[in-house]
Amino acid sequence: MEEPKPKLNIELGEKEAEGIYSNLVLISHSPSEFIIDFARMLPGQPKARVFSRIVMTPPNAKALLETLKRNMDMYQERHGEVKLPGKQEPSQGIGFRQG
Repeated sequence: MEEPKPKLNIELGEKEAEGIYSNLVLISHSPSEFIIDFARMLPGQPKARVFSRIVMTPPNAKALLETLKRNMDMYQERHGEVKLPGKQEPSQGIGFRQG
């Protein structure tokens, strides 16, 4: 008989509950970690500012990828397909891009 999994109590601070808007993500990696920088670009500005950096192990990054995929599938089942804009050159537009 399987033992029940213990409940995880997650606390969300007031500042974190506000969230951080990001329209650009930069991802790099080494053999031991993935670095995910969430940034914001403003129209007409030649640079972006990183507002949050997340460092993860490769297994945790893969788990995030799979969890995000499952959640996107559930979202699309409920709200319809999310369409990506056409391919853009790095200097055009603002937003996440597939690389």
